[in-house]
Amino acid sequence: MAKTLELIFTTTAGKDVTLTVDEPRDNVTDAELLAGMQAIITQDVFEVEGSSLGTIKGARIVERNIVEYAI
Repeated sequence: MAKTLELIFTTTAGKDVTLTVDEPRDNVTDAELLAGMQAIITQDVFEVEGSSLGTIKGARIVERNIVEYAI
């Protein structure tokens, strides 16, 4: 099963932006996510279409089952 952590922000222009992290560790906490996401905003690391990330909208783990066939 493939796991992805999605960090969802809203830019200062009001656009939602999702940053993804492949294979996050299983025991990540809400407090760690909040601190990390706030650090990304504070340090102004990313810019999307000329706008900085402004607020935290949410975070989630997405799991996918992948079945490959040998054909």
